[in-house]
Amino acid sequence: MRRRIVTLTVMAAVLATGLFGLPLAVAVARYYLNDERAELERTADAAALSAADELIRDQRPLRLPQTNPETRLSLYSPTGRLEVGDGPGVADEVVTAASRGEVITGSAGDDLVVAVPVANGGTVAGVVRAATPHREVYLRTALTWIVMAGLAVLAVTAAWLMAHGMARRLTRPLDELSRAAQQLGEGDFTVRTNRAGIPEIDSVASAMESTAHRLGEILARERAFSANASHQLRTPLTGLRLQLEAALDSGEADPRPAIRASVDAADRLERTIDDLLLLARTSGSAATPADLDELLTEVREGWHGLLAAKGRTLRVSTAGGARPNASAAAIRQVLAVLLDNATMHGEGTVTVRARDAGDALAIDVSDEGPGIDPGRDPFTQRREGGGHGIGLALARGLAEAEGGRLWLRKPVPPTFTLLLPIAELSADSTVP
Repeated sequence: MRRRIVTLTVMAAVLATGLFGLPLAVAVARYYLNDERAELERTADAAALSAADELIRDQRPLRLPQTNPETRLSLYSPTGRLEVGDGPGVADEVVTAASRGEVITGSAGDDLVVAVPVANGGTVAGVVRAATPHREVYLRTALTWIVMAGLAVLAVTAAWLMAHGMARRLTRPLDELSRAAQQLGEGDFTVRTNRAGIPEIDSVASAMESTAHRLGEILARERAFSANASHQLRTPLTGLRLQLEAALDSGEADPRPAIRASVDAADRLERTIDDLLLLARTSGSAATPADLDELLTEVREGWHGLLAAKGRTLRVSTAGGARPNASAAAIRQVLAVLLDNATMHGEGTVTVRARDAGDALAIDVSDEGPGIDPGRDPFTQRREGGGHGIGLALARGLAEAEGGRLWLRKPVPPTFTLLLPIAELSADSTVP
């Protein structure tokens, strides 16, 4: 592209210079020729006036005025005989034509010739011939053409330099865009380009950066969904497996309660998948407040059996009719992470308590375990076993996306608090 821009610009400069310079060169040549003819005619007129006085007085010998070395003057009689001066011995065609009483301009060999008649009382008393070599006109014309050619070369060179600079300015941001597009194709969605100051190119760069940002967000949501799904589905699947194994171990007992419990667990599993898909596709706070009572009822029904199988109890209390201004899917998944953490790493009774925290709604999840070591951040993502891992980091991210906050309120006994904006305020009450 750079070579094409330079080539086209230089060709345009050469064409423009040629279209302007060639007619100008022809005009210069004609100007110098006409100027030389006019100069010869003035010289011949002055000589004719001087010769007329001498011819009228019949002064001998006849004399012609002095001229520059390249101009030759001569005086001819009406019969064509050379009287005085530097000229051919016999009148040429130009002098013969001027003897009829007219000023004649023409060429004789290598000379430019002007012949002026000398009038005496209405008759031609002689003819003054002024001649100069054509090379004088050619030399002046050639020098001017050389200067014009030099100026044309300078103009074309300037055009080349400007085209080279403009091409470099245009192609450099395009090269950067090409490299950025290649990096984007290789999966680098953080790619950014510098602004070139050219609106069209900057618009392309801005569009590419927006595309990279959107692709990065989509990929991040897909990765988050994969990680979240593997984490969030583990506990419901474990509960379903425990229920089925307990039914198998019961021998002759009626399997229908276990089947109903398994169906309920499958429904909760399906709801978890729907929640994860919804959260992966959307961001920001929910358009409508969540029903806290319904969510806590789901918590009691979903986690009571799993904790009871381990000989532990679950207590749930709510803040009456308070409705958090957040997505029900996000709250459900945050509570699932906190309850899973209490089930896997805690001990004793697990308590879920919703309370009024002034302008916000607080949900505390605690257990009777030994707690978390001082100086340890439970929200740090770790993928090795034995830690709180990615779940708490996920829960914090979901809470913050809904305009809330999740933190460790007390390390011993371990108490995590989810703080959410509320749409309504009401007094505390306990779920029966």
